[in-house]
Amino acid sequence: FRHLLEKHELAPQVLATINAGLAQHGLMLKTGTVVDATIIAAPSSTKNKNGERDPEMHQTRKGKQWHFGMKAHIGVDAQSGLVHTVIGTAANVNDVTQAGALLHGEEQAAFGDAGYQGVHKRPEAAGPAWHVAMRPGLRRRLNPFIEPEFIAERLEQAKASVRAKVEHPFRVVKQQFGYAKVRYRGLAKNTARLTMLFALSNLWMARRQVLGARA
Repeated sequence: FRHLLEKHELAPQVLATINAGLAQHGLMLKTGTVVDATIIAAPSSTKNKNGERDPEMHQTRKGKQWHFGMKAHIGVDAQSGLVHTVIGTAANVNDVTQAGALLHGEEQAAFGDAGYQGVHKRPEAAGPAWHVAMRPGLRRRLNPFIEPEFIAERLEQAKASVRAKVEHPFRVVKQQFGYAKVRYRGLAKNTARLTMLFALSNLWMARRQVLGARA
């Protein structure tokens, strides 16, 4: 079954079919999208029959730590928190370069963390009004006793409350489904698996509404 999914690139179609069903329950409003990415670790050992690491996986630095693997980039409905787009890349690919491809084209607004600074200048991401988080260093310097900076902090809090929706599907896939490391070599196979897992995460997150509608 996995090989059929990969050969015919069916995973995105499964995600779209599930989302179409959820939309019938009013769960996909499509007025806004939250974009984000998470690192999925890959084995860094060369103790295998090929004597090498997976050439499609790469190393990247996050904070003070280095990670080897891939990135799962997702576009999430800003209202429901359900995933509508999944893209897999090497871990060293900059998040902002995938932002435009994570949009479905019907958004009025899009949200991202500080890693998406400058996204509004990218032609492929044009369309929605982008609301991107302020860089942490700049935000820490805001003075809450000065009115313009107090308002800026409240705006950052409002943007963060919307962006929090994107963390739920990551948590479901990594913790509920136990997918913290890649299972195969190569981006295509792992991206297909991730797409299926995010499709299932949508069903998991919407299970109460769907079951309630059937009752």
